[in-house]
Amino acid sequence: MDKDPSINALGGVLEPCSTHPMTGFFRNGQCDTCAQDQGSHTVCAVMTAEFLAYSKYVGNDLSTPIPQFNFPGLRPGDRWCLCAARFLQAHDEGCAPQVRLEATHIRALEVVPLEVLQLYDDTGAGSASDR
Repeated sequence: MDKDPSINALGGVLEPCSTHPMTGFFRNGQCDTCAQDQGSHTVCAVMTAEFLAYSKYVGNDLSTPIPQFNFPGLRPGDRWCLCAARFLQAHDEGCAPQVRLEATHIRALEVVPLEVLQLYDDTGAGSASDR
């Protein structure tokens, strides 16, 4: 699989999202993507208890460990490369987690408008004063 260029949603170099727990479609700690990434695991999300409960409710339990897949289960504060469509769904339902724009892949913008991601930016890098 050939990775797409590692460019973030702001047009800069894609920064790491998390190595503990290890995340990303390629499990390289970054929200890198490629044509085979059908879920577009491109949004670097900062987990919250509310979002984890929502995700479990809609059928994607991210909080329960799965040792056979070396998945520790996520807790509030953990960062994770989230599917762009799931992020947009959570936004529409009013329970989207914060995001790190510098670690969110530019391909996320194919699903989630930048203006929506900026509403949840946890660093201020994409705040209105930067537009």
